[in-house]
Amino acid sequence: MPNEPLRLSRRVALQSVALASGAVLLAGCKDDQASSGTPGAVDPESGKTVPATPTVDPAVVAALTAAAGLVNGLVSQYTLIGTKYPALKAKLAAGAKYHASHLAKLQETEGVTAAKPGATSAPTSAAAALALLGKLEKQASIAHATAAAKVTGPQARLLAMIAASELQLGSTLLPTKKGASS
Repeated sequence: MPNEPLRLSRRVALQSVALASGAVLLAGCKDDQASSGTPGAVDPESGKTVPATPTVDPAVVAALTAAAGLVNGLVSQYTLIGTKYPALKAKLAAGAKYHASHLAKLQETEGVTAAKPGATSAPTSAAAALALLGKLEKQASIAHATAAAKVTGPQARLLAMIAASELQLGSTLLPTKKGASS
């Protein structure tokens, strides 16, 4: 046995080939090419810095922009109803605060903007205004949950969190049933 020649196992041979192939591929990468998209890369022909390629998927930006538009519409509706019915301001304060923070969080993603909401009018009674807000919250919740299912990662979690918040806010705005036990 001490006089036997060393043999290369199949596993070691395959690992060596894989490592050598990876090294050859990595050696061929050049960060200074204009088409590389690497931030700070310099185009060798013009000598100018190449702008970075967008890092956020356009589909994600579109989904978050649509969500921001819905949330901005809710913020506008809360403001309008709170102004028309000052007695409701305390009840609406939590929803207005949550929606403002949701809007800010949505706009943290590069390229996301909130569309200006269209002109709306407040219902003729405070009870009707609360019912309208409850309905709008539930509709927005469904839209955001649907959008969350179409994206992944932190954006999906954000949309799902907003949808859950809207569902909860919508249920707190609806009138409680008389005779229901606590």
